[in-house]
Amino acid sequence: MKKFFSDFKKFITRGNVVDMAIGVIVASAFTAIVTALTNGIIMPFINYLLSLGGTGLDSAYTFLKRVVDENGAVDLANSIYIDWGSFITAIINFLLVAFVLFCILRIFMKSKGFLQKQISEMPNKEEKKQLKTLGVNMKNRREVIAKTAELREQKKQEAEEKAKLEHQPTTEELLTDIKLLLEKQNNQEK
Repeated sequence: MKKFFSDFKKFITRGNVVDMAIGVIVASAFTAIVTALTNGIIMPFINYLLSLGGTGLDSAYTFLKRVVDENGAVDLANSIYIDWGSFITAIINFLLVAFVLFCILRIFMKSKGFLQKQISEMPNKEEKKQLKTLGVNMKNRREVIAKTAELREQKKQEAEEKAKLEHQPTTEELLTDIKLLLEKQNNQEK
């Protein structure tokens, strides 16, 4: 869970253009859902918690110039004020949209990695021919993947052995070997 939220923090603070473009597209699709969630569920809950000492975020204003109508009520249309409730609602909307996008992108990236792994495990054309000559049932996916892994490991070992055989020692390596042999002979004679 800790890694999840640290990844979420990195996602929010990262300025990657592609991620942001995807975010804008998906965010526009989720705007109605997130707004309904915020205004219909989360904000009433927050207003309920805040209303213990007042009327909630709906009346969270700081008046710079208060205009009162003839009935003595505050005229918000003509007053100058800071609307803290709208600001807090916008922050909550942003965090919800970012969180939803993060979850979607995380699922997408994991599925993309899983798909690439699945594709890389499958045999190429040459390997398919070799598997058919070995009599592997090409319809049995598990057997194909297991035998492909064996073929690849065998090829890797053959390549390593071939590289060892093809390795031509340098003059310095030969001279070092000769020197060691001569020292060994001198030590045995003494």
